[in-house]
Amino acid sequence: MNRIEAADYHDIARVADPQLSPNDERVAFVRRASEDGDDEATIFVVPLGGDEPTQYTASEGVDSHPRWHPDGDWLAFVSTRGEDDDRQQLHLLPTDGGEARRVTSVVGGIGDLAWNPDGSRLLFTQAVTADDRNAGRDRAVDPDFEPEQPDPRVIDRMIYRADTEYFDGRRSHVYVLDVASALDGDLATDPENAAVTRLTEGDADYVAPAWGDSETVYYASKAGDRPDDSITYDLYAHDLASGTAEPFTQTTGGLGPGSIDATADDRVAYLYTPEEKFTLRQTEIAVYDRERGEEVIPTEPLDRTFGYKGSFEWGPDEELLYFTTPDEGSTVVHSVPGDASDEPTTVYGDGVIVEDFSVGRNAIAYVQSEWDHPGDVFVTTRGGNEATRLTRINADYLNERAVAQPEEVWFERDGAEIQGWLLRPPEFDPDEQYPLVVEIHGGPHVQWSTAGTMWHEFQTLAARGYVVFWCNPRGSTGYGEDHAMAIERDWGDATLADVLAGVDAVCERDYVDADEQFVTGGSFGGFMTAWAVTQTDRFRGAVAQRGVYDLTGFYGSTDAFKLVEGDFGATPWEEPQFLWERSPVAHVPQVETPTLVVHSDRDYRTPANTAELFYLGLKKHDVETRMVRYPREGHELSRSGEPAHVVDRIERIVRWFDGYSDYRDVPPALERDRDAGLSNGSDDEDRGDDDS
Repeated sequence: MNRIEAADYHDIARVADPQLSPNDERVAFVRRASEDGDDEATIFVVPLGGDEPTQYTASEGVDSHPRWHPDGDWLAFVSTRGEDDDRQQLHLLPTDGGEARRVTSVVGGIGDLAWNPDGSRLLFTQAVTADDRNAGRDRAVDPDFEPEQPDPRVIDRMIYRADTEYFDGRRSHVYVLDVASALDGDLATDPENAAVTRLTEGDADYVAPAWGDSETVYYASKAGDRPDDSITYDLYAHDLASGTAEPFTQTTGGLGPGSIDATADDRVAYLYTPEEKFTLRQTEIAVYDRERGEEVIPTEPLDRTFGYKGSFEWGPDEELLYFTTPDEGSTVVHSVPGDASDEPTTVYGDGVIVEDFSVGRNAIAYVQSEWDHPGDVFVTTRGGNEATRLTRINADYLNERAVAQPEEVWFERDGAEIQGWLLRPPEFDPDEQYPLVVEIHGGPHVQWSTAGTMWHEFQTLAARGYVVFWCNPRGSTGYGEDHAMAIERDWGDATLADVLAGVDAVCERDYVDADEQFVTGGSFGGFMTAWAVTQTDRFRGAVAQRGVYDLTGFYGSTDAFKLVEGDFGATPWEEPQFLWERSPVAHVPQVETPTLVVHSDRDYRTPANTAELFYLGLKKHDVETRMVRYPREGHELSRSGEPAHVVDRIERIVRWFDGYSDYRDVPPALERDRDAGLSNGSDDEDRGDDDS
């Protein structure tokens, strides 16, 4: 069997966004792959009867958001095909055969796609400037139009960039497409195009649009005089017949795509997080009955939060809500009556990760990943019985690879039970000893498992001969609100104590070499990696990735400054010394561990300024260090970065650890050519060998 390597990323396909057809006979889904080094996303359809998936869209550009027409006659999707600037446009594909029709030419691209119940309209969002709206380019634009780049860039907003882009005056607005008008004519580039109508106006962002009945659209927008500094949203009901919108309730927390879903009889479900200490609190699903003017929170009896990148939707009878939560290393599907007349019931998911799902009349389609595969499309009944695997996207790849099985590990610290996992090399010999890599998750309020996005990285490290340990210390989700809130005002010491308790527990095993420990993590895990090397010298080497290293610098440059206010209850003006003392850079003089710093140039969640300060501090104090920065990449580098960058990042982690391990006969990375032994390096002859 071949061992798993970093470069295998090019051979591993990922699946997402499964959508059941109206008759519960087929599932459309997105297949992502990095063939020929370019990231491609294509829509496939698989029948529930057991046949192989069929490719539905051409392999050009990036396709997303497959959505079935209510009668199943059309499949709507979004694609960048034919767009030089990666502008996403809406396409319609007849399901009985024929070519896809592009039906929009809008300046802002398409997101949040949804059919109305009678199939006559499509709802979507796009981010556009006031000039775009005034000129009608948000409804129709010449495909050759090239927006001017701001020079200089003038900033008035408190939050002015996110992901990898500056907003540059763009605001998210809500639109509907009249399908008959779009299909009757040629692709319109006339701003007077009647097929596209904008529902929202003004200098505000409108998010999470959803249909109620076929004439009612719901959406949300930040409330107050300083919306960028607010976590309060107004929820609106927009009547298409009259063209009027009225606010009907408010919620607090964070809303994004999929945060609202509604029924035809005016019951609106939406996310809600209590305002006090909201970043530490559990996110619930609230339901507002517009006819009665009453709100209930049906998820409240369940001591689990609505998870990071989770989803929820009304079932077809519009009586039950289906939703996912993290739960002790799994991500599970629950159902609950929308009127809160009964407590939530677990439908499916114990021991697996359910990443996306779609509820049909008699079935639920979902993406599931497990320890032995990175993700496939499955289907189960509405009650969660008789689960069936519909795809084996990576069967050929997995049949030729040795995949190691993780071992679940529970340990105790300070009265708390903490869950972790240990992954041994695939050719493990209990009479031998192995170096240990400790991985720390981001968030901090997320959970890790045996599957999901870290599957490839963990398996690569194990295949390289390392024992890999990871856990869900306090602060993680999936174990109740008290577990998540335990790191209030203390990211560093509280989390590190839990992680090291787990490390000590696994080091009691004879096959783990306690003298050979390495540590890495990204985002909050990058913070914790840096915090660890400032507090202990037990690690031979460290790789801090996309981290937060100075809380004040992070507060002033991120789009997520509310995380500091919520988790620490502080601002740089109120408690500057407190935030400094809880920042890794304050303790750099104590670092002895060789530390690689990895960051993305366009990471606007954890901007590079604090990484630069941490790196400079390491250099000033003669710590063996190097900074690696990835152009064009943002905070999602490890999950959805350019394929060559994803591979390079994993290879550099392995190479950094190898250079400080007595189990590898190689010099430290600093003593080699900068790219030696890497996929893009100059000494390809030793890449993949034990001494590379």
